[in-house]
Amino acid sequence: MDLDWAQPWFGPWRAPGEAVAAALAAGVPQHEALNAAGAAPVRFVPQEQLPAGAAYEQFVFATRRCPVRPGLHDFFNGLVWLRFPRTKSALNRLQAAEIARAGIAGRRGPVRDAITVFDENGALLAAPAPLWEALLAREWRRLFVELRPRWREARLLVFGHALLEQLARQPRKPLTAHVWRAPAALDSGANADGWLAAQCTADHLAAKPFTPLPVLGVPGWWPANENFSFYDDSLVFRPRKTPEPITTRTSAGSSRS
Repeated sequence: MDLDWAQPWFGPWRAPGEAVAAALAAGVPQHEALNAAGAAPVRFVPQEQLPAGAAYEQFVFATRRCPVRPGLHDFFNGLVWLRFPRTKSALNRLQAAEIARAGIAGRRGPVRDAITVFDENGALLAAPAPLWEALLAREWRRLFVELRPRWREARLLVFGHALLEQLARQPRKPLTAHVWRAPAALDSGANADGWLAAQCTADHLAAKPFTPLPVLGVPGWWPANENFSFYDDSLVFRPRKTPEPITTRTSAGSSRS
């Protein structure tokens, strides 16, 4: 597992990630390496412990065991369990409740859809109000060019394990996070975990309180965006299709994919 931990998106994950990666390089199975890296509210177990036909999220909730497959996807999912134990527990609890209420057949419904979006591709962004106003309006040139100096006051933390996996495998311009607005005082540790866990209610998630952000457009995250023509790609930096009221919401899912 050859990961460049110096990349900005790996900053919050470097401490547990390097330890787990070193254990894997030494031949330790992934579930054992994750269990040895810290205290999580679940026990990581081999994928084979998930019974055939069982819903992954419901199994995790009922047994407090998290099946792990080899590879980067579950590697990063495990790191998020270690760094955000309260948030992951809250999301898992909501998933299990939705499955118990509606089953797993047919559509997931708005709560499970929102959990999946955030759990796989979510991020937290603490940023000054002008950056948020430009982001919500999808005024990309204003956000990334005119207001570029204000990004020194912002902090972006990638939460979604699928997005972390994609950034590890092949960073590319279209990779997009669904960002939840975080308070300015938030850090990347227990403070962030406690705050985010408290936001994870069914009603709040069903309202999808996050907005898309092409993460490699963030200043300092990708060398190519130093040339401002980077932002002229309308297939990535898309304008709003229809005018919508812009509101600033101060507050941020789990599936087996």
